[in-house]
Amino acid sequence: MYGTWGRRMIATAGVALIGLAVTACGSTESSSAKTTTTTPATTTETTPTEAPQGRFGRTFTADPSIVSPHPIPFDSWTRIAPDKIAINFQTGSPDCYGIDYTATETDSAVTVELKSGTLPAAVGKMCTMIAVFGTLDIQLKAPLGDRQVLMAKVS
Repeated sequence: MYGTWGRRMIATAGVALIGLAVTACGSTESSSAKTTTTTPATTTETTPTEAPQGRFGRTFTADPSIVSPHPIPFDSWTRIAPDKIAINFQTGSPDCYGIDYTATETDSAVTVELKSGTLPAAVGKMCTMIAVFGTLDIQLKAPLGDRQVLMAKVS
């Protein structure tokens, strides 16, 4: 019915589909051999851009219960009140990822270390790989005044 040519085309298409499936699903590492290491942030800071026009993106609330927190950079910051700033950043889906921070205040600067991690309720669940623009409000201990806002260096 199909002849030799038809059978060869069907066989070739089948081999190609199997090859694509193996490539898409395969991995060169064994899941038991994977190790995760994080490098702590160093003490060198960088100066992010001030964004006086306001906040960007979805509002996040600091969550110290995030799992496997790791330092991430933030793009800009905004003065909200004399003693409150908002930092703007990119992270994963808010259904799976949370944010926490540490702010160190001195007479000349406010240094923020922003951390992202998995929400406890999302551990072991499948999460979509999307980028979300977020904003986090940070209450300062003292008015910002003319102090610089610095980002802890992410290494």
